[in-house]
This record gives sequence, C-alpha cells and structure tokens, in this order.
Amino acid sequence: MSNTKSYKRSFLVLILVLVLCFFANISLGSVSIPFKTIFESLIGTTDNYIIQNYRLPKAITAILVGSGLGISGLLMQTLFRNPLAGPFVLGITSGASLGVALVILGSSIFGGFLATFLLTKWSLVIAASLGSFLVLLLVLIVSSKVRDTMAILIIGLMFGSITAAIVSVLSYFSSAEQLQQYIFWGFGSLGDLDWEEVKVFTLIYSIGILFSILSIKGLNTLLLGENYAKSLGLNIKQSRLLIIIATSLLAGTITAFAGPIAFIGLAIPHVTRQVFNTSNHKILLPAVLLFGAIIMLICDSIAQLPNTDYMLPINAITSLFGAPIVVWLLVRQRKMVF
Repeated sequence: MSNTKSYKRSFLVLILVLVLCFFANISLGSVSIPFKTIFESLIGTTDNYIIQNYRLPKAITAILVGSGLGISGLLMQTLFRNPLAGPFVLGITSGASLGVALVILGSSIFGGFLATFLLTKWSLVIAASLGSFLVLLLVLIVSSKVRDTMAILIIGLMFGSITAAIVSVLSYFSSAEQLQQYIFWGFGSLGDLDWEEVKVFTLIYSIGILFSILSIKGLNTLLLGENYAKSLGLNIKQSRLLIIIATSLLAGTITAFAGPIAFIGLAIPHVTRQVFNTSNHKILLPAVLLFGAIIMLICDSIAQLPNTDYMLPINAITSLFGAPIVVWLLVRQRKMVF
C-alpha cells in the first residue's frame, strides 16, 4: 500500500513538472511570452500567432518525441535484456536515414526526378517513413524465422551497418550543398512541423503507444527469461512481434518527422528505473513516458537559447545535458536496476 501511495505521489509530481516545462518551453525563445498570455491563448480568449503556429506545435512535438523514444528504448532493453539497447538497434532509424539520404544525396546520382521530389513539403517524411518501413518488413521476416531473440538484435545491427554503408557511398558522390542539407537533417529538429504534420504524427504515435500498452504483460513475463515465460504460457513470437511493431511505429515515425534524436531512447529508461526502483512495466511505461517528455522539453528550451536569435542542434543538447545525469545516477546507485 505504501508503495502504491509513493508511486501515485511520484506520478503527480511528474505531471506537475511536465505542465510547468510545457509552459516554460512555450514561454522561452527569441521573445519571452508571459505564462498568462500562453494560458489565454490556449483557452482561446486571445489569438497569438507565435504561440498558435510555432511554439505550441513545437512543444507538442517535443512531448511526442521524448515520450515515444523513451518507451521505444524501454521496450528494446526489456526484449533483448540489454542495458545498451535502444530504438536504433533494429535498424529502424538507420532505414529512415537511408530514405532521407536517397532523396537529399541521391539526386546527384539519379538525376532530376529526385531533385524535383525534394522540393515537396512531405518528401523527407515520406522517404524516411518508407525507409523505416522497409527495414521493419525485413526485421519482421527475420523474427518469424529466428527463435533466438539475440539473433534479431545482431541482425538489426547489421541492417544498420548496411544502410550506413549505402549512405557513405551516396555521400561520396554528393555536392557540398547536399551534404550540408543532410547533416542539418541529422541534427534533428522539433520546430519544422505544422499542424497537419502534428496531427499525422500524433495519430501514428497513438497507435504505437497502444501497441506498447498491449505489450506490458509480455514485457513483465519476459523479465523472468524466455524459457520460464514459455512455461507460463506466453506466446514468445507473438509478444516479440507486438514489441517490435510498437517500437518501429514510434521510432520510425519520430525519425521521419523530427530526425534522428540521440540519447533519449537509451538513457530515459535507466533514469526512470533509478528513480522508481521497479521493473514492473505497468509503472515503468507511464513513468518513462512522462520522464521522456519532460527531459525533451527541457533540452528544447535550452537549445532555443532564450532571448537570442540562435538555436543549437537538439541532438547536441540531449547528449550534453542527459549523459552526465545518467553517469551520475549510475555512480550514485553503484548498480543498474534492470
């Protein structure tokens, strides 16, 4: 009973911190906006163009990206029983990167069609989605043939190596302008989405979260080991398939809309385990969702460099801000709760 009350109190604190970070993220920028103005704009009593068309979509994107990557990392670390596993281990983000590279860098090889395609607004999103879907399809085919979960991990890493090699070849034949554009995409960005893109993003994200929730029972059972899970009647292949699809939907969609975001998927599950000191995914999954959203909002607020016209790459901030926290937590605890 005391643990339940403690968890409820912790969740209440996290929700309050999330709301505060949400308002702070909208408030901070090249021009500071008072909380009162933000609240009035959100309830519709005033109309503020900056809030409605730029800062609010960006804050929502930060919440979706942080929570989605955190949950993806949690699913992969539990499935593979590997603390270094993250959303990238299946090669999904590498597939998305390859799709974008084919559009940005491939125009110098394949000619004018891709150059024209690049001018369309949704081109990078579509290319990244197709790339991640192709890798997902390959992973699903492999997972249906392979019994060993660790073999899927290794195959996923090999898919990542193959896509990285193709990107290297494309980079060799590309111009400096194309390379610069691809590098800027690789920095990640939360502020380039309009409301139509946010709606599509939210829809696919919600489906991924639903699959994650349906995976909770299987995740908790897999903590006991695959052999013991089988003895309890768990369908390993079905549970593994559900977890892979959930991760792919979340990680692939996030990479498609926001670019490859570092650190969050790997570190947030560890931070959450250290704070909540539990391996129960009924507690971990919503906690990771909240922690991921909070950390991403904080990182984005720092990246905005308040009261200046500059913005730092979000990837740099997530790594510089988050990695020392994880190191400090692990040194403080002297062991990894898993």
